[in-house]
Amino acid sequence: MPHEPVPPGGAPAVPLALWVNGESLRSAALTLHELLGERGLDLARGEFACAVNGCFVPRAQWSGQRLADGDCVDIVAPVVGG
Repeated sequence: MPHEPVPPGGAPAVPLALWVNGESLRSAALTLHELLGERGLDLARGEFACAVNGCFVPRAQWSGQRLADGDCVDIVAPVVGG
């Protein structure tokens, strides 16, 4: 799926419609890394894993993982206890 051209300043002309952990939302994020920051997640600690459209994305690829309209992003964290 082709991406919309990015105007000067880096933000897409129209926010992307995404699904994040089953919740529909709009985001100006162009990459997974930007989306995680936008969601207020602690990227330095990064005690979570991510998948885009059901495919695991290694942490080293978060900043290069482009997002497209309609993408489904899953953010999961380990649960401690029993």
